[in-house]
Amino acid sequence: MMMRSKIRLALPLTLLTASLAVGGCARDMSDLDAYIADVKARKAGPIDPIPQMTPYEPFAYSRHGERTPFEPFDQDEPEQLAANNLPLNTLRPDLTRNKEPLEEFPLDGIRLMGTLEIRQQTYALLSAPDGIVHRATYGDHLGQNYGKIVKITDAQIQLEEIVPDGFGGYVKRPAVVAISDER
Repeated sequence: MMMRSKIRLALPLTLLTASLAVGGCARDMSDLDAYIADVKARKAGPIDPIPQMTPYEPFAYSRHGERTPFEPFDQDEPEQLAANNLPLNTLRPDLTRNKEPLEEFPLDGIRLMGTLEIRQQTYALLSAPDGIVHRATYGDHLGQNYGKIVKITDAQIQLEEIVPDGFGGYVKRPAVVAISDER
């Protein structure tokens, strides 16, 4: 019963809304038609001439003993490096090695929390920015510059990083992570 009364109430409201929507579409468009006729009656202005194009002159790249610009520096031959007055530096980071968890973070975000000795093996306890304390020993890698642990003491760990030298090669750079006062 109640459903029928709701339908009886909704039906006139729906018909009223539909008739208003259809009635709104039947506006007088005479002003728009007059404007369109006025625009079509206007005389067209002059069209600017097409600008003159300069002819294309292709550039022929001739190598003449120089390195190709489409190959990276590290694939140059040693003779080419010597010819370009670049130092012959064979030091390179091992890019085929699987990265260790602490290589994800910059070195200044890693803190030395302390050291631990297990069966004559010294470990550094390192806190990473993700909040996890990692255990590392000699030869482990950390930091984003291919840092390798070379010495562990109670106060610090010493690393050797491999960084670009600016000439297409790499150099070793010492780095230190000192013990942190923050706990």
